Amino acid sequence: MPNLNRRALLLSGLFAPALSGCSALGVYNAVIPADDGASLKASGVAYGPDPRHRLDVYGPGAAAGRGAPVALFVYGGSWNSGDRGDYAFVGRALAARGVVAVVMDYRLVPQVRFPGFVEDVALATRWVKAEIGRHGGDPRRVFAMGHSAGAYSAAMAALDPRFTRAAGLAGRPYRGLVGLAGPYDFLPLDASATVAAFGQWPRLEETQPVSVASRGAPAAFLATGSQDTTVYPRNTRNLAAKLRGLGVPVVERVYEGETHVGLLLALSRPFRERAPVLDDVVRFIQET
Repeated sequence: MPNLNRRALLLSGLFAPALSGCSALGVYNAVIPADDGASLKASGVAYGPDPRHRLDVYGPGAAAGRGAPVALFVYGGSWNSGDRGDYAFVGRALAARGVVAVVMDYRLVPQVRFPGFVEDVALATRWVKAEIGRHGGDPRRVFAMGHSAGAYSAAMAALDPRFTRAAGLAGRPYRGLVGLAGPYDFLPLDASATVAAFGQWPRLEETQPVSVASRGAPAAFLATGSQDTTVYPRNTRNLAAKLRGLGVPVVERVYEGETHVGLLLALSRPFRERAPVLDDVVRFIQET
């Protein structure tokens, strides 16, 4: 594996500065080796009326059976940037392991502010519950998954059922929550991105996953990197502790030496030896 390790180090050096804010990954997708056994099942599907309401579906190869678990993936980008096509490597990585992956776009700041991006996750979930069976997924086994700001939106949709009820969904529509390096407990607002996204909301405690979590929430996989200086690991620790106190099953992982971006890149082939993020996420999905 030495050649792969050298390539991974080269890619890390080239892309880590550009990815520090979860910015575009299109070039990264073009140069990394693709996962075998995964395919793009549907592209640019509308799940709502806005031009940003679009999603892609990745699934296991044609020989795979139906009724696979489903991960609705929400990317990061400080709630103000991102494109689903840049995260094809996430969709393919999950699909190659037998998970139907839905990678969604959503409305961004300044077009919307809180709670618009969370409402879009709920709206995409409605599409998934109604349509994913046609793409090999099991609508009874839907997981809200995200990285960074996307993990925030996934957590809010999964933990506060008001969002999914407003989208026309009954009960708790998620089997589980997968949060990677998410901001869940970040008051007071001390960064321009959080002020822009949340500063207009009159009751800021209502914007925090750690505050809205309640009994009956879905099981959660919450992960962080020990060297994350973008979203501090205390966010993961605090939400994990809150959920455990409510009797919610939680798998908590701290990957030693990993950074904010490193946690995401560990889903891709060149970086999987650095941290078993993909193995752990898929195991959680399969066993929940």
